[in-house]
Amino acid sequence: MSKLSIVVPVYWNSDTLMLLYEDMKEKILHKLEDYEIVFVDDGSGDNSWEIMNRIREMDQKVKLVKLSRNFGEHAAILAGLSNCTGDCAVTKQADLQEDSELILEMYEKWKEGNKVVLAVRSDRDEGAVQKFFANLYYTLMRKLVIKDMPKGGFDCYLLDRQVIQVLLMLDEKNSALTLQVLWVGFQSDKVYFHRKAREIGESRWTLSKKVKLVMDSMMSFSYFPVRFMSGLGVSFAVIAVIWAIVLVIERLRGIEDVAGWTSMMVLMLFGFGVIMVMLGLLGEYIWRALDASRNRPPFLVDETKGFEDKN
Repeated sequence: MSKLSIVVPVYWNSDTLMLLYEDMKEKILHKLEDYEIVFVDDGSGDNSWEIMNRIREMDQKVKLVKLSRNFGEHAAILAGLSNCTGDCAVTKQADLQEDSELILEMYEKWKEGNKVVLAVRSDRDEGAVQKFFANLYYTLMRKLVIKDMPKGGFDCYLLDRQVIQVLLMLDEKNSALTLQVLWVGFQSDKVYFHRKAREIGESRWTLSKKVKLVMDSMMSFSYFPVRFMSGLGVSFAVIAVIWAIVLVIERLRGIEDVAGWTSMMVLMLFGFGVIMVMLGLLGEYIWRALDASRNRPPFLVDETKGFEDKN
């Protein structure tokens, strides 16, 4: 009899947690051979932890992990994966935007022999601007980072125990867990769903977190930033040589006016700006190397409940 772990990262989700559990209980839990639900409190500032304990009182198959502070969703999922005991584990968002039945579809794909199952968005109930930037991100990932990135992107996925062990072994910081899932390979499949609009609560997925995700994705899985800097540097070197030849020719021809002073200054200022940007990108790489060398754990667990019998 196989056991499924459902890992739910929690961050300021006190208004949806009970609804989420009741929805899963009504639709899927009674259809599973064996299961456990692992709620991971990622430093929530509301009463999410109290509600998680209330749910555990209702169902002893609910297990809890509380992190010492907010480490981010990817770290929270890793914490859940490192503590879960199932033969496979599926991630579930706590915002009620994905139907719970999706878990059953992914579970059936796993039974067919797939070790990674992705829940890919076929469409989403969001504004045009949000859709544009989301699609832009996934297009960049597919073109520049990992060609296997699904067109609609994914947040939820099911992993076999073997894949979980590989992800825990990687122990990468400042990285994107979804890209690690694609990178490890293994036999995989996809299920498609329509992502609903969020009706309860407020998203904590801020612009700064989105920018960090883009930076982490590009720098952890692609040489593109370095190649871009090299290409830009070569381009400016070629332009400088051509411009120098033009100036020498004008000097030999006796043309010594300063008509091009403004354009020259603009070019110099633009060049300095490019240099600063490239130094900033190099600084990002140096910071990531420093952070990795410190060997700090990606998360710290403050408290757990329900794992007493963990093998």
